[in-house]
Amino acid sequence: MSTRTVTILGSTGSIGVSTLDLFARSGAPVDIFALTAGRNVERLAEQALAWRPRIAVIQDESLLARLRDRLAGSGIEAAAGDAAVREAADMGAQWVMSAIVGAAGLAPTMAAALRGSIIALANKESLVCCGPALLEAAKAAGGGVIPVDSEHSAIFQVLQPDCLHRVSRLILTASGGPFRTWTMAQMAHATPEQAIAHPNWSMGAKISVDSATMMNKGLEMVEASYLFATPAERIDVVIHPQSVIHSMVEYSDGSTLAQMGPPDMKAPIACAWAWPDRLPWPAEPLDLPKIGQLTFEAPDAARFPTIDLARAALRAGGAAPAAMNAANEVAVAAFLDRKIGFLDIAPLVSETLDRMNGARDLSASTGGDALDVAMMVDASARRVAVEALARRQRLQ
Repeated sequence: MSTRTVTILGSTGSIGVSTLDLFARSGAPVDIFALTAGRNVERLAEQALAWRPRIAVIQDESLLARLRDRLAGSGIEAAAGDAAVREAADMGAQWVMSAIVGAAGLAPTMAAALRGSIIALANKESLVCCGPALLEAAKAAGGGVIPVDSEHSAIFQVLQPDCLHRVSRLILTASGGPFRTWTMAQMAHATPEQAIAHPNWSMGAKISVDSATMMNKGLEMVEASYLFATPAERIDVVIHPQSVIHSMVEYSDGSTLAQMGPPDMKAPIACAWAWPDRLPWPAEPLDLPKIGQLTFEAPDAARFPTIDLARAALRAGGAAPAAMNAANEVAVAAFLDRKIGFLDIAPLVSETLDRMNGARDLSASTGGDALDVAMMVDASARRVAVEALARRQRLQ
């Protein structure tokens, strides 16, 4: 494989770190244009000195002086702020890893799409908030989007292009998170530390809480619908605690194809990097006799209402998924700050959607620039969610 130019948006998070580790372990020929991070200036500087990008960008502008100090004499440009992150995405790298967590990743991901980059997409919110427009922009510019979430990567790998009209269902698998066997009474007292202790995957705090509430599966349903042009009623979720089967595609002839592998994000990253080829690297082999058995169960809608909440938002269409995502970010942040309980997360999201619909705050889902509309809806939903949070706290 010839040398490819690369930008990593969110290089200091778990996906960004795994991407660079994969490059190092596989010897992939890369020329890195830019590395960006949110606040982890020490790790960003360390990565920049090791990989020698043209520019390193820290989103928090208050940390620019520290980044410049760490990179002094290296010849690597340092920059800061949201605009600088977008400019890094707009540098025209052939391959862009989009791994910024949250809605903050939307604008830079769209910038990369408009430049015709191949986007390895690990940022759920880009698709949830602006999926159809993002995919169309990437296609029109001559680039593309390859999913990095393990579930969508699995579907991407086993979905047969000539048989799309024969797909009966997309089946997303879920580990069930740390509270899979907990009662509602136990979950009512769950702490942030318990919620982020995922049994199988190493992820950041926000994504780990989404796994615990199963909102991550709700967001993934929206993503899958956009990525694979599949309506909500043909996307299901099944709990698979071993996290060996990463998702499945069911065809009309009764065949169900599954992609399997250890719970290691380097595998879907490697797929996105080399597709349609495969990247040789010292991956851990799947040892089925050692695993012994694979089990499955249906999700409990009473304990995990976020799946039905997301399905309803997807069916409502328009800006509803973007509003749901924004409200969930507010709710998760409040839980991590110990302002609400674990079981308050889904009701806060539901209340926000109800209030926005009643106030017609979702009517901006048509017309105008798709990115501007998505950002406007995101801001509106956050405002409504914060107001709902304040009301809940007054009543406590």
